[in-house]
Amino acid sequence: MKTNILGLSVKDSEVLINELNLLLSNFQVYYQNLRGLHWNIRGKRFFDLHVKFEEFYNDSQLKIDLIAERVLTLGGTPLHTFSDYISNSKIQVGKNISKDEIAVQLVIDSLAELLAIERAILNLSGDMNDEGTNSMMSDFIAEQEKTIWMLNAWMEDSI
Repeated sequence: MKTNILGLSVKDSEVLINELNLLLSNFQVYYQNLRGLHWNIRGKRFFDLHVKFEEFYNDSQLKIDLIAERVLTLGGTPLHTFSDYISNSKIQVGKNISKDEIAVQLVIDSLAELLAIERAILNLSGDMNDEGTNSMMSDFIAEQEKTIWMLNAWMEDSI
């Protein structure tokens, strides 16, 4: 088996790079959705959600950089054009969303898509003993699961 400088299978790394680029594309669409939600949110929950969406997009921006750098570490080239992002994304594009519950539901649905991709990457990276990618995916998954729980709690009608 041919290995790269990290001691990982070159063939397996290429598959993982493709999956990481898929994740990168989805994160870029998610990030841009969050920017739009931040700019366009209206209503009585404006102040809370405006700040929360900014927190989310700042966090996403950091994750995007980590994903791209992992692609580079594994010997690949991160996707970097909007056309690549759109053609590889499963996340719904949120356009002109200003209502609070619709905005939060978009975030929940987007995080669910990201989790599915991250779990697939976690399985691949685990199978090939890629602890660097494994660790990153584990961190992302734990944080996003908690965020989904909190957003679902926010969506519940209070008694």
